[in-house]
Amino acid sequence: MSYTFLVTDDSSTTRAIIKRTITLSGVSVGQILEASDGLQALNKLRADKVDLLFLDLNMPNMNGLELITEMRVDSRMARIPICVVSSEATDSRREQLSELGVQGYIKKPFTPEQIRGVIQSVLTIAVAA
Repeated sequence: MSYTFLVTDDSSTTRAIIKRTITLSGVSVGQILEASDGLQALNKLRADKVDLLFLDLNMPNMNGLELITEMRVDSRMARIPICVVSSEATDSRREQLSELGVQGYIKKPFTPEQIRGVIQSVLTIAVAA
């Protein structure tokens, strides 16, 4: 089975690094979609089947928390696994994200190994569910 990823971040450099890491992760990649803000991501999530969303929190138009909230009330998107990749690393923020059902959290700056680890962990969970 090949997987579809959506990488959402307002930084094209961060998107490129995450995409490259996904490609090198050893997971069967079908497609890697990109969005530069939450609104673009929401449109892509409505149009395509996504297996894992990598999501920044601080973006224009619609931030990551707003996107997560929209996803959780839509039955078609509610179960899509989310990994937040953000510079915000407070315990309260992580707790909030966990309560919203976020499966992974990576603090910027990150290593390729962290991205790879989340992919393997989250997709294993998703496959087992």
